[in-house]
Amino acid sequence: MFAQVVLFDGFDPLDVIAPYEVLVAGGMAVSLVSAEGDRTVPSGLDHVALTATADPQRADLVIVPGAAGPLPEIPAILGRAAIGLAPLLKVAMDRPETTVATVCGGSLLLAMAGLIAGRSATTHHLGMEALSANGVQAVDARIVDDGDLITAGGVTSGLDLGLYLLERFVSPRVAHDTGKFFEHERRGTVWAA
Repeated sequence: MFAQVVLFDGFDPLDVIAPYEVLVAGGMAVSLVSAEGDRTVPSGLDHVALTATADPQRADLVIVPGAAGPLPEIPAILGRAAIGLAPLLKVAMDRPETTVATVCGGSLLLAMAGLIAGRSATTHHLGMEALSANGVQAVDARIVDDGDLITAGGVTSGLDLGLYLLERFVSPRVAHDTGKFFEHERRGTVWAA
């Protein structure tokens, strides 16, 4: 299975690193990509950047992080990213063989891009009203599995998302062993449509 994490200016580093490291430890091939191709992408935190090392291409799994920075600026960061990433993410969401997963505000980014209206999703608790306002059935759960769309709540849920993705796409044993390696016990339940 091949996974890509999509970076954009202002992304939240923990939304990227937590699932990235869990998936790699579980044996998945994961790359960091951006709509603009190979480049250093600044996060929403001062002095923290990651390098997108590949161009977006067909992937089995696409992960969209949320944004970091001062709270009042988060909607604007997500809005700008939604505009720039909408075509790329629409292609991924239209592929029946691709699953799109999000951490924290990543689901808001998809909602702002008009890509998940009518779907079930979760996000950070402060973004639940905005999710609903964009036509999404906001679910108060740690992880929401809506088939080819899997969303996770706040920033720390990225670890749980990574472990759930391993369980679903690799095996429960690999997910268990990886969780044990990271000394992380998954929290909450997975809500399924």
